[in-house]
Amino acid sequence: MSSVTSVSPRTLGDVIPGGLVRSIALVIGGAVFVGLTAQVAIPLPFTPVPLTLQTFSVLLVGAALGSVRGASSMALYLLAGVAGVPWFANQQSGWAFASFGYIVGFIAAAWLVGRLAERGADRRVVPTIGMMALGNVVIYVFGVAGLMLLADLPLSTALAKGVVPFLIGDVIKILLAAGLLPGTWKLINSRRSF
Repeated sequence: MSSVTSVSPRTLGDVIPGGLVRSIALVIGGAVFVGLTAQVAIPLPFTPVPLTLQTFSVLLVGAALGSVRGASSMALYLLAGVAGVPWFANQQSGWAFASFGYIVGFIAAAWLVGRLAERGADRRVVPTIGMMALGNVVIYVFGVAGLMLLADLPLSTALAKGVVPFLIGDVIKILLAAGLLPGTWKLINSRRSF
């Protein structure tokens, strides 16, 4: 007998059976995943912000876990890093560094992307592109504000150093997610039809 219920999962995280324990494990796992992807960091000489896989992993975590678990996961990531876990880019911890604004933005971006995923935006290519682009914009807003406050940069310089160098990479990440997320849903739905 199958344990599949008739209710469709709202997010990919809901496909995994379980309740509170599952949610706690997903929140912790999401934070660890982002912490690991932050270690893939390439310093760029013309900006205080390194090139990392964080934005991609943050948005995937938000889409997979949903708004509450995604934002909770990124809040855990931020709080643990501020408390001393060296899992921000370049093994940093604390909050007094130029790219900390991006990390604050991860919480809002994960919530937004998770909310859109709960409404099905991650199940087709075009809505996934829009969802991921909006998540990136949120991260950029917080990141640029952080650069202005923590690195004392004027808006034009913060945009030139904190957004422009990453646009091409983010487009590639968005397109990758636009294949990955809907493709995963298709795989799940094809297995459920057996």
